[in-house]
Amino acid sequence: MKAAFYVAPRQIRVEEVEIPSPGPGEVIVKVECCGICGTDYHIFEGDFISPYPLIGGHEFAGTVHEVGEGVDGWTAGERVAVDPSVYCGTCNHCRNHKWNHCKSWNAIGVTMNGAFAEYVRVPAKNLYRLPEGMTFEEGALIEPLSCVAYALNRVQPRFGERSLIFGGGPMGLMLLMALKTSGTSEVVLVDVLEEKLEMARRMGADSVYVNDHSLKSRLDGRYPDGFDLVVDATGIPSVIEGMFRFAGPGARILQFGVAPTDAHISVNPFDIYHKDWQYLGSMALMFNFYQALHMIEHQRVDVGALVTKKIGLESFADYMRDKKHAKDCKVLVCPGL
Repeated sequence: MKAAFYVAPRQIRVEEVEIPSPGPGEVIVKVECCGICGTDYHIFEGDFISPYPLIGGHEFAGTVHEVGEGVDGWTAGERVAVDPSVYCGTCNHCRNHKWNHCKSWNAIGVTMNGAFAEYVRVPAKNLYRLPEGMTFEEGALIEPLSCVAYALNRVQPRFGERSLIFGGGPMGLMLLMALKTSGTSEVVLVDVLEEKLEMARRMGADSVYVNDHSLKSRLDGRYPDGFDLVVDATGIPSVIEGMFRFAGPGARILQFGVAPTDAHISVNPFDIYHKDWQYLGSMALMFNFYQALHMIEHQRVDVGALVTKKIGLESFADYMRDKKHAKDCKVLVCPGL
């Protein structure tokens, strides 16, 4: 089979390797679509926790190809999406309902070989059947929407609140669509690219703003009391540092974007105290696949509308090196192309 390996920072090589064999409790999935995530760019740049060499790709859907010993309830040909999270289930974090902080935490395509390949080996317990009528493209995007579901469970949007999102990439747009279903009265999105702002308008943003030197005066003029929810979906330290300026009294501030591991920001602790702020992180997901799957199945969140390009494995390395891809929204790697 063909597989795309990160062999070192900024180096990707497509190789022919053996199709993996399933161990006990495992399944081999034939990959149909795998999304390129912001985390994949961090792995590509060498500023994440991933080892090298590694086959990346953690947002994926496909069909069951082969079933390992002791696996019941699955047969070849079934259409599936896969939760990439791998937990031990026995450490104190797992046993205290913090599976995403497992002391032996791993993730398919992040610390273990993933789905930028024709076939991938996964634990059978991580499989989710795709409903009839759901496309593989939509199935591949269950995982990122699961991360959004976990984030919203953390931040608890309340009826009538105003929210502000920094970043109009795929995750920012998923957060936008999810917040629009949550009872918030207004969702405002900020980005530097007009193409992303236009897509945010189409996805239902109540207002959009270009992030430039006049942003504070423009937002202060319309929202003098600030926002109830402020969300970073960029991972850019300067953006994260600046978003605190827009948080109103009692706001929840959500750090959703993945910043570089050595990044630092400066925040005034008196403001956190005096304004009753909550600053919340959101690490991956924690058994949120069904929440996301149901939202897609019942067309409450239109993840398919985010897909702007599909490429084959042979094009993956060139695509990751090409700086022009910043204007793309969601890009899927489809080994069959």
